[in-house]
Amino acid sequence: MSITIILIIITVACSLYAWNNESVYSGWMLNPYMISNKKQYYRFITSGFIHADYMHLFFNMLSLFFFGDLLAAKMGVVEFVLLYLSAIVVSDLPSYFKNRNNHRYNSLGASGGVSAVIFGCILYEPVGMNICIFFALCMPGFIYAILFLIYSYFMGKRAGDHINHDAHLYGALFGVVFVLLEGDGNILQNFFQEIVRWPGLF
Repeated sequence: MSITIILIIITVACSLYAWNNESVYSGWMLNPYMISNKKQYYRFITSGFIHADYMHLFFNMLSLFFFGDLLAAKMGVVEFVLLYLSAIVVSDLPSYFKNRNNHRYNSLGASGGVSAVIFGCILYEPVGMNICIFFALCMPGFIYAILFLIYSYFMGKRAGDHINHDAHLYGALFGVVFVLLEGDGNILQNFFQEIVRWPGLF
């Protein structure tokens, strides 16, 4: 059984358990106020293993399924798990510092970790891997990356749809930095070479 499937099983199990236990659901969410004042640091991790609803869970786990094994094969299992878990924590830090005095703020989901995995894959395969939005609009990875970062930046400024877009953005950026630091020195060079050779560029 691959590490990706193991992470998906754990996340689905935790989400289902939390949905049926209100104290667990509220106790595992990212609540910067409780972390700051009650020292509940575990929330940085547990919030990444529960989701708001079935669709939130489905799309995050589907993305992890598509990209996880590819990146794990490139990096190694230990490095992959370290990337995924650390991205969940790091991607929540901006929200933590921004809202640590706001007891009403809560967020949850594996989006930071999943975004890191997606963008780590894009760094290895910028044009060799197509990403499809709603299974219809398909584009090479590097085009998706540009649109994703622009969308997350502006939606994070709005902050009106109850989705932590900052976690998407910072998770993606963290994934890129992690892979560059962990991988060999040719990753970035190969990335740009593949983009330049992409037929649709000119």
